[in-house]
Order: sequence, then C-alpha cells, then structure tokens
Amino acid sequence: MLHALRIKNFALINQIELVLKPGYTVITGETGSGKSILLNALNLILGERADFSVIGPESDKAVVEAEFEIKGFHLETFFQENDLDLEDRTIIRREININGKSRAFINDTPVSLAILKNLTSSLVNINSQYNTLELKNKTYQLEVLDTLSDLQFKRFDFNALFKKLNEQKSLLSNLKSTLSLALQQKDYTNFQLVELEGLLLDSVDYSSVESELKKIENGEGLILSFSAIISTIEDENQLVDKLHSLRVILDRSKGLDSAVDELSVRLNAVLIELNDISSDASRELESVETNPQKRLELTESLNHFNHVLKKYSVRNQQEMLELRDRLQKELFDTEATERQIIQLEEDVNKREKEVTARAKELHQDRLKAVQPVAAELQEILEELKLPNTKLSFQLAEREDLNQFGLTDVNLLFSANVGIETVPIEKAASGGELSRVMLALQKMISEKKVLPTILFDEIDTGVSGDVAQKIGALLQKMGTHFQLLAISHLPQVAAKASNHFKVEKEIIGNRTETKVKSLEMDERIEEIARLMSGENITPAAIETAKSLMN
Repeated sequence: MLHALRIKNFALINQIELVLKPGYTVITGETGSGKSILLNALNLILGERADFSVIGPESDKAVVEAEFEIKGFHLETFFQENDLDLEDRTIIRREININGKSRAFINDTPVSLAILKNLTSSLVNINSQYNTLELKNKTYQLEVLDTLSDLQFKRFDFNALFKKLNEQKSLLSNLKSTLSLALQQKDYTNFQLVELEGLLLDSVDYSSVESELKKIENGEGLILSFSAIISTIEDENQLVDKLHSLRVILDRSKGLDSAVDELSVRLNAVLIELNDISSDASRELESVETNPQKRLELTESLNHFNHVLKKYSVRNQQEMLELRDRLQKELFDTEATERQIIQLEEDVNKREKEVTARAKELHQDRLKAVQPVAAELQEILEELKLPNTKLSFQLAEREDLNQFGLTDVNLLFSANVGIETVPIEKAASGGELSRVMLALQKMISEKKVLPTILFDEIDTGVSGDVAQKIGALLQKMGTHFQLLAISHLPQVAAKASNHFKVEKEIIGNRTETKVKSLEMDERIEEIARLMSGENITPAAIETAKSLMN
C-alpha cells in the first residue's frame, strides 16, 4: 500500500506530506483547488514523462517521493533481477530539474523509467471515467475472467509451457537459418576440403620437398663440389699424404718439447676432421640426384602446394592445416545441426500437442465459468442502479495459440431494455463503464491482493441513490485493499474512512495548494459543503451526519 506521498516545489505545491492509511480514503476540494496536481505528481512516481513546466519557483527542481509497503506483493525476483535493495518500506523518488533532466530512484538507487514503471504497475493503478483499468482491452477482459473464475494459476502454468514452446520454436528457426547458410556453402566447403586433403598435409613436409628439389636442381654443382673435396683429400700425393708424412716426422720428436707435442695433437685432429669431411662428402655425393623425372614430380608437387597456399591466403603449411581442420569442423557442425533440427522438430511437435491440449482444457474451463461470473457481475450492477443491464462474456475458440491459450473474448454489454448487447467499448457510457469497473474491482478484491487503486472522479455523471450505492461499494472494497477516490459527491465522500481536503491559499504574493487531513468535525463540514456550497446550512450539517452514519 501507499504509506506516504511527499511533494516539493511542484506546480502550486510548495511542500506537503500525505500520510495514508489502509482502507478507503477520499480526496475532495473545489474545482481548481489542485486535486489534479496530486494526480500528476503520482503519475511521475508511476514513470510518466516529466513536464518541466510544473517546477515551482522555490528551487531549480521538483521532487515527488512515495513510500510503499510492499510486503506480500512477491516482488523479490524483480529486486534481485534489477540489483535493487529490497525493503518492506520501499521509497520511490522522481526529481525533475529546470535544465531538462529527470531522474528516478528506487531505495536511493538510480533506475530507468522502464524499471520504475515495471515496479509501480504492481503497486498503484489510477483509473478515471475515461481510463477504467483497460476495461475495453480484450487481454484485460480475459485476465479478469480468469481471476474471477479461479483459473489464473492454470493460465500461469499454460503460459510457462507456451513460453517454452516459443523458445524452442525460436531456436528451431535460428538453427534452420544457420543450416540454410551452411548448406549454401557446403559444396564449396567440400571442394576446398578435397583440394586441401589432396595435398596430404599430415604426411608430406613441403619444406623438405622444397629442399630436395633445390638439391636436384643444383645437382651438377653439388657433384662438382663434393668430388673436389674428396679428390683433394684422398688422391695420392695430395694433402692427406703430406700431412701423414708430417705426422711421422713429429712423432719422432715426441716428448722432446711440449710445443712439438701440442702441434702433433692438433695435426692428428686435423687428419681426423679431414677424414670425416671426406666421408660426409662421399655420402652426400651418393645422395645427389639428377633424375629429370623426379625433378619434374617434385616441381609439380611444390608448385601445386604454393598455388593452394596463395589461393587461400595462408602463409605456411601449419596455417593450411588449421584451415583444413576448420573446414572439416564446419562440415561436421552442419551434419550435427541437421541432426539437432530433426530432434528439435520432434520435440516442438510433441510440446505443441501438449500445449494445444492444455489450451483446449483451459478454454472449456472458461466456458463453464462465464455464466456464474456474468450473473454475479450483473447483480452488483443492479445494486449500482443499472437494473436493465445485460452483460455477458462471449468466448470463441481461436485457430492459433497465443499466450492466453485458444480463447478470444468479447465483453458484451447493454444498459437498456430492448437493445441487443454489443462489445462494451462500443456501448457503455463513461458512467456505465465506471460502474462496471467498480463491480469488477469489488469481485476481484475478494479473489486476490490488489495494489493501491485511485479512482479519479469515477462518480462523475451520477447522483442521488446511485452515488449512495457507489459510496457503499467503495467502502466495502476498502476493507480488502487500499482505495483512494477523488470525488465531488457527498454520498461518496461520506463513506470513506479517511478524508483529505485540497484547497488553495494565498501566501504572500503566491497562490499555494495545501492538502489537509480532516478530523470528524471538519469532515462533516466538508461533506455539508459538497451538498450546499459555501453557504453551509444546519440542514446540510444534519444530512452530512446522516450520510456518515
């Protein structure tokens, strides 16, 4: 419920604080006194766009703050999802600045207007003769029917199944789109993969192929080089023989001088190295090929590799291997997606049958419930002086599912004898709609916890006994939830448990709107004023007392 409303520097309001109580509270005041200012301030709390022209002269900003008791409204998930502090007494604040900036806060945490609206829609409903809680809206009509038929939990269960079905359908649609694109590329991907797999990248090292080809291409030069090495080292009377002769000479002087010994060791090392060089050169000479056929094969192989390398804009064999593996994965993923789609289509078909069966069951339950609901509603409307009212919920089965099942609804209405019922949005006047809404709210209040509801002059266009009935009904509804009503009728005001009066005062050179909580004597006087105007007569006072009793 709304525990307190604080307004500062807003239009004609300098600063006020209203402390509100449970039950039925009425707000009265002369035309132009500022009742609409209270309504506009509360609309800011509900997330409406700011009108910066309402900022008063006292400072550069206007502030509206509302304190709500939210225990029992099951808002824990909302606060968790939006990372907000959960307090049983939650404070919502709007600030609008003269520089065109507007800010919203929930328990001192800045929030967007969307988050603010999401929360306050669960806490306050404002309706007037021209805005009767979306009574003309088909969705609202169906929600009302389900609430009054105790079917709302059945609909919640259905909604959960329907949501899951839509999630699966969305996933299926996305997978099919992905598969369609993949299939368009599949032939080309296969072509690429065949080309890359033909290179035998796992078994052929193309850097070795390049080295081998260079060796063949330079075969004659290599043969000449290796042969020269061998002939220089091993031919008779050449270098090695001379070094062997030198070593014999040095061996004769071994032990005579350390320098000679050191030179002998070094000479032996040279002879060993020369023998190794000769052996390696002989081995390399044997491996040198000048086979033109092999040279052609290696050239073609390397040219093909380099062509593919350039074609796919990769730099080396490792990058080509990575490309091949990626293409293989794409083909595997495409096949996996095809299998996933087949399985998901089966799941969707199965779930759709289940959801459709639930929707048909819910539709049948609604058909059984419409007559008792309409009958009770009609009884209440008779109490509100609409005795000739004919009202019914016309239900039709849809062909396609929506979040409410397979039910289309039309609330049919006629207020006059001999006039056929038509959709309520086409037939009912503002006053009639107001009374239908009051009747519905009365019935709903006995079924579930309602937020704070504010009726803005919903009694416009009625008087006398009808006004008396409306006041009595508002009083009864106030026993189930917090109800506020802006009214100009004494019969409606007299039934309230709490009473605020809005009036203007001239303070200095400025007109200000003030809101006063009335005590019993003040209430009697105000109700008498509503009946007789500013000239309050003793008879009006007595009538006011009678109305209140």
